[in-house]
Amino acid sequence: MDRATAIQGIRTACTEIAAKVTGIHPLTPSLGDQATQDEVFKALYELTKNVEAVKKLLLKLERRDDSAVL
Repeated sequence: MDRATAIQGIRTACTEIAAKVTGIHPLTPSLGDQATQDEVFKALYELTKNVEAVKKLLLKLERRDDSAVL
């Protein structure tokens, strides 16, 4: 597998993860327990932050000039 294909696969997975995390948000208030809801929202925030970090790393990799290595 080449780099571009791997990047696209990771980007697709990140998009799917983000969609699933976003889908959890409207369900959380139905738990009926504020302490649990607060922790779930904190965990969802961390997940979102980490997915965005992966996406930024992919952008940096794509923009990197490999000719400097030569």
